[in-house]
Amino acid sequence: MTELSIFDDDDVNRLLCIVAHPDDMEYGASAAVAKWTDQGKAVSYLLLTRGEAGIREMSPEKVVPLREGEQRQACTIVGVEDLEILDFPDGLLEPSHELRRAIAKKIRQFKPDAVMVTNWELKMPWGLNHVDHRAAGIATVDAIRDADNPWVFTDLKDDGLEAWKADRLLVNMGDATHAVVLDDEHVDRAVRSLEAHTVYLEALPDHPAPSDMIPGITSEAGTRAGVKYALPVQVFDM
Repeated sequence: MTELSIFDDDDVNRLLCIVAHPDDMEYGASAAVAKWTDQGKAVSYLLLTRGEAGIREMSPEKVVPLREGEQRQACTIVGVEDLEILDFPDGLLEPSHELRRAIAKKIRQFKPDAVMVTNWELKMPWGLNHVDHRAAGIATVDAIRDADNPWVFTDLKDDGLEAWKADRLLVNMGDATHAVVLDDEHVDRAVRSLEAHTVYLEALPDHPAPSDMIPGITSEAGTRAGVKYALPVQVFDM
């Protein structure tokens, strides 16, 4: 198994986490967020959909406020105050110009040093990746470049949002190159942040217990990095 280099986040002070659904950040990544907010770094979440199609036995009208409430609770556990949820359609997300513009707008507003997304590959270790995760990742890669190009989405500049370059892209659940070192408290808060999605998890009876899943992910990465716990991430210099 390939060893992981320790990710040096000393010069990263503002991080924007972009995912498709409520709960996507809670599959390990929120442990790193807990660390970063403890260190005083500014972390913002941008959710591209409201997750309205995520519970088979509940109507979207009932699911939307429920999942938003669970996500806000999860954010509170790891110290995130800036949560924005967009209204793109759950299950039908596409890497369109409209989606790229929405992401680029948030990047220019928040001015992150680094952006975090989940893996956009089709094949994952556990099976085939969700279409929304794939679309979210591809759109984010393009939007990072869009946000840095003053001649793309010029209406944003007209609204006072100047071009902004995010220097790094961190990919959770990807072919990891680096490890974000964590301690026990960060892992515990990540477990509780996933557990905050109570009704969503209850609708998935075969879902592994968060108290088993998150320590498993972070301890395996920790072993590869020579520490107790770590979040495995793929790092791209943009």
